[in-house]
Amino acid sequence: MGGEPLIRRATPDDAGVLSPLAAQTFTETFGHLYPADDLQAFLAESYAIERQRVILQHPDYAVWLLEQDGEAIGHAAAGPCGLPHPDVAPGDGELKRLYVLQARQNGGWGGRLFATAQDWLLRDGPRTLWIGVWSQNLGAQRFYARHGFVHVGDYEFPVGRVRDHEFILRREAC
Repeated sequence: MGGEPLIRRATPDDAGVLSPLAAQTFTETFGHLYPADDLQAFLAESYAIERQRVILQHPDYAVWLLEQDGEAIGHAAAGPCGLPHPDVAPGDGELKRLYVLQARQNGGWGGRLFATAQDWLLRDGPRTLWIGVWSQNLGAQRFYARHGFVHVGDYEFPVGRVRDHEFILRREAC
């Protein structure tokens, strides 16, 4: 852990790096909430290499990798808002993922990943931004509140048989 971490935009060639990183960070953060078979099925579908490659090739989405000494230790993803809220409008953006490996947290890099994704989402000017966050993830909720996001709705996020209670957060264009 010697060199300074770097953030770079991921390319389709990074699908093989992003897939296991996304599965690991999701499992570290939320794995305890689910039966093992539900978790494994979710990871196999949601973070499959080919699915990551499709996202990385899509012109409306962007993913960034946080790397240190050649190892991917975090990632963020952004794109058009897909959250189930009646006020979502065409052109609204969403921070879809923001994760740093647990062993590498508390160094300010989550905030830097967030800033990178936000800058990309706002590259064409102000627009409404959205985030979905687990209702019990109080640290993330405080982080997003500091950046002007407010709780405007709720939805269920399915992982197998489990339905997580998620908050929908929004920050109006300014």
